Amino acid sequence: VHAAEIARVMVWPEYAPGETSLDEGVNQPNRAGEVPPVTRTIQIRRPSIDVFVADQPKGTAVLVLPGGGFGKVVPDKEGSEAAPWLNQFGISTFVLRYRTNEVTPKTEPAWRRPLQDAQRSLRIIRARAAEWKVNPEQVGVLAFSAGGQVGSILHTAEGNPAYAAVDTTDTHNCTPDFSLLIYPWNVYNPATDSLLPEIKPSSTSPPAFIVHTHDDRSSSLGSVLIYAGLKRHRIPAELHVYENGGHGYGMRPVAGSQIGTWPARAGEWLQLRGLARAAVR
Repeated sequence: VHAAEIARVMVWPEYAPGETSLDEGVNQPNRAGEVPPVTRTIQIRRPSIDVFVADQPKGTAVLVLPGGGFGKVVPDKEGSEAAPWLNQFGISTFVLRYRTNEVTPKTEPAWRRPLQDAQRSLRIIRARAAEWKVNPEQVGVLAFSAGGQVGSILHTAEGNPAYAAVDTTDTHNCTPDFSLLIYPWNVYNPATDSLLPEIKPSSTSPPAFIVHTHDDRSSSLGSVLIYAGLKRHRIPAELHVYENGGHGYGMRPVAGSQIGTWPARAGEWLQLRGLARAAVR
């Protein structure tokens, strides 16, 4: 099944909260030797969603939050490359190009504007659920790296929006029904040996599937602590820590590592939870 990109949907009616520009971003030049090439988009002031509706929708939707360290967004390697994989399970896929941090004040956390964009995007998916053949109670998140930091905060925000409502779309729920957190970046504070204070697993947190590598410079202890927090609150969760594979692999295999098997494990988890049908080849 090949994903059919329907459209790019704008996240906000006009200016995003705190913004004065409608720039949709520019791509940096491709890096030499990257095969296949990786897109890196900077200067995003007006966030958008790329929509890939499954040919045979099961009703599940996944909002993808790419990585990029907040200075850029990687919309393919950690974004649209997940669409064919998810679509084969009947899962429609929505890749968010959230705002980058060029104009973010130093006093504001770098994750805050991407979090606003993610919460708004979940609400858009639910507001347009009938159009996209989505069950509003089967809307999850697939989050990579810096997007995984946002996803981890989003996962435990308990529906508290990070922005003031702008229209009727904002009457919808802004919490994911499940999350796949793939090498969430810098969610662990070594000084306190704990998660970032904004990440608070609780008895109302949704189920999660978490992947990391032991040799990731962004410590796997963050993923372990998220899992432990969910476990303590009896929230269904699955954690995979592979010995090697580094960081930033997205959906792609890594030579000499088993990390490329994580999508198969995640697909099994989605099927176990009734969120995915058997893959259609």
